[in-house]
Amino acid sequence: MEHKVEVEVCAYSLESCLNAQMAGADRVELCTAMYDGGLTPPAAAIRMARELLSIELYVMIRPRGGDFFYSDLEFQQMKEEILYAKSCRADGVVLGILSADGRVDTERTRGLVEYAAPLKVTFHRAIDMVRDMEEALEEVIRAGCYRVLTSGGESDAERGKEGIRRLVDLAKGRIKIMAGSGVNATNAPRIAKTGVDALHMSGKNHRDSKMIYRNPRVSMGGVSGISEYEEYYSDIEKIEAVVKLIN
Repeated sequence: MEHKVEVEVCAYSLESCLNAQMAGADRVELCTAMYDGGLTPPAAAIRMARELLSIELYVMIRPRGGDFFYSDLEFQQMKEEILYAKSCRADGVVLGILSADGRVDTERTRGLVEYAAPLKVTFHRAIDMVRDMEEALEEVIRAGCYRVLTSGGESDAERGKEGIRRLVDLAKGRIKIMAGSGVNATNAPRIAKTGVDALHMSGKNHRDSKMIYRNPRVSMGGVSGISEYEEYYSDIEKIEAVVKLIN
């Protein structure tokens, strides 16, 4: 039987969720805060996404940007966010916890996996920030995660192809391996050949705001270079191109 490679779309809005579904994606990872690498989405977005989508919906569980070493209070918040995702009938959650010394926090991760059950758990690209990825993969498996998202320890999946291939070989089917970061129609076939079970992409595009009046003196986020008048979304054509290429 031919190996099917799934396509998961990282969606930062309800519009992007619907675009992913129309483009033929298998699954949506719903999150917010693109420039933080993805944080837990608003409650209303989770609930509405579940109502709008017929494909799988996974919810990002990440209380803040920055590192993946969380306080007890943040850990409790993650549990509450999982509980809400379960109440909204999500299919899974996406999370990652590290210890201060750069290893997977297996005990806490296992705790969240058990708390999330029967929802499936994807361990996200926190694995790309560890000191030893092979050791980390074993710990993620031991914690009971269903899938791991990785760029092979590099800034994007294209550069990390050999690292991804190594993890696929080491996993031996014990956990699903999903490659992500910088996946597009140009490189998707090459990345898929590493033997991964899924590709993770955003299909990101942007359009100019419809605002006529614009105040150039104010940046709401306080970060120069990030325009208040650009809207980002997942592009149907970009996602569809990858879906058709790999399957």
